[in-house]
Amino acid sequence: MLTGLHWSAITLLLTAGVLLDLLLGEVRRWHPLVGFGNLAYALERRLNQGALRFCRGVLAWLLAVVPITAAAWTLTWWLAPHSYALWACHAVLLYFSLGLRSLGEHNLPIAAALAQQDLAQARLLTARIVSRDTSNASEQDLTRASIESLLENGNDAVFGTLFWFMLAGGPGAVMYRMANTLDAMWGYRTERLRQFGCCAARMDDALNYLPARLTALSYTVLAPTLSARRRAWRCWRQQAPAWDSPNAGPVMASGAGALGIKLGGAAIYHGVLEQRPRLGDGASASGPDIFRAWRLVSHTTLLWLAMAVLINAAQIWSQHA
Repeated sequence: MLTGLHWSAITLLLTAGVLLDLLLGEVRRWHPLVGFGNLAYALERRLNQGALRFCRGVLAWLLAVVPITAAAWTLTWWLAPHSYALWACHAVLLYFSLGLRSLGEHNLPIAAALAQQDLAQARLLTARIVSRDTSNASEQDLTRASIESLLENGNDAVFGTLFWFMLAGGPGAVMYRMANTLDAMWGYRTERLRQFGCCAARMDDALNYLPARLTALSYTVLAPTLSARRRAWRCWRQQAPAWDSPNAGPVMASGAGALGIKLGGAAIYHGVLEQRPRLGDGASASGPDIFRAWRLVSHTTLLWLAMAVLINAAQIWSQHA
C-alpha cells in the first residue's frame, strides 16, 4: 500500500473514518469541501475565458488539486514519527472526505415528503442534490432522481473515497474527493464548460474507473436473491455501455437491477430535455424504493469494511502460517 500503513491500521482507520462520518455528519461551518468549492468557482470564473480553454481547464485543475494534495502529504510526512498523531490525521482526512451520512440526510427526507404527498417539498429537496430541473417533476421523476443520486454518489462520496484511502491514505482520499468535486462543478457539456471542464471530467473518469466497477460488483453481490443478482449482473453488462458516463452507467445499472426497478428516462438539464437510456429492470421506482436504495448503499459500506477486516485477518494468518 502507498500509505506505508499495515493493513491492521488501514482497517482501523477505515472504520474510524466511517464512524466519525455517521456520528458527526458534515461539518456545518467551514467544511473543507465547501471551501474547496468556493476556490473552484473562483478559478473557473477567472480562467474560463478567452482562447485555449482546454489548456486553461488543465491549469485550473492542477492549481486546485496539486497544492492541497501536496499539503496533505506533507502533513502526514511530518507526523510520520508520531504514530498516534499520524493515525488521527489519516482518520480526520478520511472523515472530511466521506459523505455517507449526508447521502441519507439529503435523500431520506425526499422519501418522507413523497409519503406525505408533499410534492412541492419533494421538488425543493430534490433540486438541492441534482442538476436536472425539478420544477414540474412528477413523483416518479423525483423518485428516479433521488435513487440515481444515491446509487451514483454512493460510489463518488463513499466507495471511491474508501478505495483511494486504502491506496494512498488520507491524502489519497482528499485528492480523489477534490477531483470528484471538480467534475461535479465543471464536467458539464454546456457551451461554457465543454472545453474548460474536459480535463476535470476525464480525470474523474480515470480515478473512478476501478472504484465504480467494485461498487457495481458490490451492489450485485448484495442483491437480495439469486435471481436479483443475476438481473443486476445482466443490467450492468447490457445497459451500462449505453450510458454517457463510463462509471455512472455500471453503478446505476447494477444498483437498479439489484433493486428490481427502472431508472433513466427523460430529464431536463440546463433547459434541454434529454432522453437517457433505461437502466434496471422491473417496476417503475416509487417513494419507498429510496429507502431500499439507501439500505443498499449502507450495506455496501459494511461489506467494504468487512472485506478490509478479512484481508487483514488473512494477512495475519499468512504471517503466522
